[in-house]
Amino acid sequence: MKGSILMRTTRFTAVAAAAVFALAAAGCGSDGGDDTAAAPASSAPMTSSAPMTSAPAMMDGQFGPGCAAVPTDAANPGSFAAMAKVPVATAASGNPLLSTLVTAVKKAGLVDSLNGAPAATVFAPTNDAFAKLPKADLDKVLADKALLTKVLTYHVVPEKLGPDQLAGPHKTLQGGEVTVAGSGTEFTVDGSSKVVCGNVQTANATVYLVDTVLMPKS
Repeated sequence: MKGSILMRTTRFTAVAAAAVFALAAAGCGSDGGDDTAAAPASSAPMTSSAPMTSAPAMMDGQFGPGCAAVPTDAANPGSFAAMAKVPVATAASGNPLLSTLVTAVKKAGLVDSLNGAPAATVFAPTNDAFAKLPKADLDKVLADKALLTKVLTYHVVPEKLGPDQLAGPHKTLQGGEVTVAGSGTEFTVDGSSKVVCGNVQTANATVYLVDTVLMPKS
């Protein structure tokens, strides 16, 4: 009798233990399933956020190594976002790469005419471009308003040109022609001046920052 009771007790304990183990295994499987299901949910935002990080640059369309030096904070007056809201001379005044050009434009009295142009393409020499000129030559040009005006207006085409329209000859405000060669994101102007940051938008102009000051042929 005692043996029978002992056998039943042992059998009951074994069944109970198996049941507990089964429940525990099911619980672990359920947790593992939740983790597996949760993984796509947590990784999905990371996957979708990657394009968002690069989208602004692609959407705005600027290109060239010099663009990396442009401020990225939209509140900064030299940023692409801020420049797009104001006319070209005002936009240039906020850009740290163009301070020498802005000084020249002011000395030539061209601020209002550039800001008032209905549409323009500006090949804007960077500070480094002006630094290539011997100081005596630069000082001479800056001191001669007529000559300065001639040089600066040679950098302006009276229509907006996108990258796909850029290659070829274009008549400037000065009266001469600039010739652009290249395609895609690599362009040179008049043979040697490279576009270092292109397709920069302002309220009335498209700007291409160049690494060499352009000189009129006549």
